[in-house]
Amino acid sequence: MANSGAISRAALSRIGYRSTPSTSRAFATIPSKPHHRIVVVGAGTAGVTVAAQLARNAQLRKPDIAIIDPATTHHYQPGWTLVGTGLKPLNEMSKPLASVIPPNVKHYPLNVTNFDPSNNVVKTSEGVEVSYDYLVVAPGLETNFAGVSGLTEALQDPTSAVSSIYSGETVQNVWKQIQAFKGGKAIFTQPAGIIKCAGAPQKVLWMALSQWSRDGVRDSVDATFATGTPSMFGVAKYNAALEEIRQERNVEGLFQHNLVAVDPKAKVATFKNLADGGKEVQRGFDFLHVVPPQKPWDWVAKSPLADEGGWVAVDKATTQHIKFPNVFSLGDASSLPNSKTAAAITSQTPVLIHNLLSVINGKQPKAEYDGYASCPLLTGHNELMLCEFKYGGVPQETFANVLGDQAEPRRVFYHLKKDFFPFVYWQGFVKGTWYGPKAFNAPKFE
Repeated sequence: MANSGAISRAALSRIGYRSTPSTSRAFATIPSKPHHRIVVVGAGTAGVTVAAQLARNAQLRKPDIAIIDPATTHHYQPGWTLVGTGLKPLNEMSKPLASVIPPNVKHYPLNVTNFDPSNNVVKTSEGVEVSYDYLVVAPGLETNFAGVSGLTEALQDPTSAVSSIYSGETVQNVWKQIQAFKGGKAIFTQPAGIIKCAGAPQKVLWMALSQWSRDGVRDSVDATFATGTPSMFGVAKYNAALEEIRQERNVEGLFQHNLVAVDPKAKVATFKNLADGGKEVQRGFDFLHVVPPQKPWDWVAKSPLADEGGWVAVDKATTQHIKFPNVFSLGDASSLPNSKTAAAITSQTPVLIHNLLSVINGKQPKAEYDGYASCPLLTGHNELMLCEFKYGGVPQETFANVLGDQAEPRRVFYHLKKDFFPFVYWQGFVKGTWYGPKAFNAPKFE
């Protein structure tokens, strides 16, 4: 929750309300059964954006809004790819959570443990039950480092040659190891299944190769992209372009190979070949960048709000829960069948808010989310492929009419990712004034 970036639920709780005197005092002021008109679970990108846009919406005459999240820090997680590739410092990618939550929104620094939607109650491990009239569920997902045997231990060992951009605790080691690497077998992994930003695993690959070319050691590197998926990218147009780049840059494609174990001492990675009945395949490495498997939080997956996969079960167009009409969800925790990116949230949020206000006013939700998502995919220094698409893997490109085909890496897109997007995130996105492809113009719905 709150883009914690922690390796485990235990690590998340370590930055909860008991960790500082200020949040302890905040807990002391919480009534045992507080009630709010709208409760948002999660203070990450999705939760804060929803709260900020709701708080600014003139149609919400009683903006009694509360956010529940135990974190003290809000992370700009898309920036971790910039940190891990040497383009930005880590300290620019986070801010105190208190500075991000809108001032007129109540914050409860509590750990949610379950939902009781039949009684409109959110339960917490601290024994506080927060009731609501309307609920928005946006706690993100869990980065499951324990899902790969030996990975947690490897990431804690500075001599292991194993790194990952998927945690604020490990991301800085990625660039250090890229800079130190002078040759040998380099493997970059991507797990099967749902992950945050499906292009992120490749960003590290392409930027590492670019740096090794600058350092004059690229010819000494045997590079492999090992992915549990059957292709480079899930959208056909961009997959074709990336496959061409892979072959041009002499990178082995180890498809449908899912990483299951790491032995940092022997420097051996074990994969399951999904195309061959799960047969185990071992590969030696001198450099290993790992993207761990990801999953819904257990307390979400085991709740009455979850579908069979553990995600919050919502209508893919309206973001409204399929069973409980006063519950909505967006972002990584939702069942919305598209890429889980911050860019997707820019298009999901206005739809959710319009439909939530419709329900509050006794109307049927009619605004529809078309599945828009974006992946600004770094392909090297000063170049980036701006992948934009909607449901069905259909490209939906913002700049194609002006700049041409966005499957072609361009320097202007590189600076959007490196310089503009971090700026607009802090100055507009989490303040409720940024709407993705529509920039600062809020979309209109009938």
